[in-house]
Amino acid sequence: MLTKIFSIVVPVYQNAGNLPFTMPTLLAMQKQLPEWKLELVFVDDGSTDGSYKLLAEFALDNPEQVKVVKLTRNFGQNPAIQAGLLYATGDCVGIVSADLQEPCEYFLDMLKEWKLGAKFVIGERVVREENWWHRNISGFYWRLIRRAAFPELPEMGYDFCLLDRQVVENINHIREKNSPIFILLYWLGYKPVRLPIIRKKREVGRSQWRLIKKIQLAIDTLIGFTYLPSRLITLMSFSASFFALVYLLFLLYRWHSTGAAPLGWMTVVGLLVLFGALILFALGIISEYLLRILDESRKRPPFVVDAVMGSLEGGQHRR
Repeated sequence: MLTKIFSIVVPVYQNAGNLPFTMPTLLAMQKQLPEWKLELVFVDDGSTDGSYKLLAEFALDNPEQVKVVKLTRNFGQNPAIQAGLLYATGDCVGIVSADLQEPCEYFLDMLKEWKLGAKFVIGERVVREENWWHRNISGFYWRLIRRAAFPELPEMGYDFCLLDRQVVENINHIREKNSPIFILLYWLGYKPVRLPIIRKKREVGRSQWRLIKKIQLAIDTLIGFTYLPSRLITLMSFSASFFALVYLLFLLYRWHSTGAAPLGWMTVVGLLVLFGALILFALGIISEYLLRILDESRKRPPFVVDAVMGSLEGGQHRR
């Protein structure tokens, strides 16, 4: 009987400070999984801080358990995870961040749930030991997505999970470039088993999730998984038409009842500025959709692999 393989995908970008702790910590899990073959798939997403050198040395020292996928440049977290899932060979696959802010030891509990039949297990954050800024920005994003698209999402979000091979294959067949992968997993429809966890404070290095990236993530999610932006245009058009009609009736009533002339040029200028801003906002939403249509029509891959080091059973899942 073949030993089952458990793969862990770790996206890496500018994590040279974390890797000396992360790499041996994950590898040490093999001792707690005697009935499994552990495979670590690190994806270097164009790091420039020496992360790849550390990963390459680790892969040379542990060629049977460590695989390093090097992308040609920084494509982003989602493409990096997609690349890792494509090269992972496990019967089930875990995803965890390179800084290990999520406790990787919970993979042991996730594997127990997988053995009981769960195809999708997530680490549901119940506490975030982070500063006020990160907690509230992240919280706003997840509240927005819960209200607009997936009300069953965890209130504090997640990016630590375990996937059955069936789920991994589903994701591997979806090559969308602008769809956040953790939202896409919910879109697939598999009901997750939730394990409460505490997201720890980052001790080493700085988060690469800058505010602009978080805004872009929110835009990608809203456009990719809801009709909210396009319906907002429709709502604006109805609202603007309604208020314009009310204002016109007010002017006619005032002229008829008092004989006063319509209000002066400031009103006209104000209305022009208001409607001009609404039009530009609507065009901005439309352009976001058009950019994504253009992106998909080009058929460019979401990532480009430069090199792969280490191998357990090659790049394909065993049949």
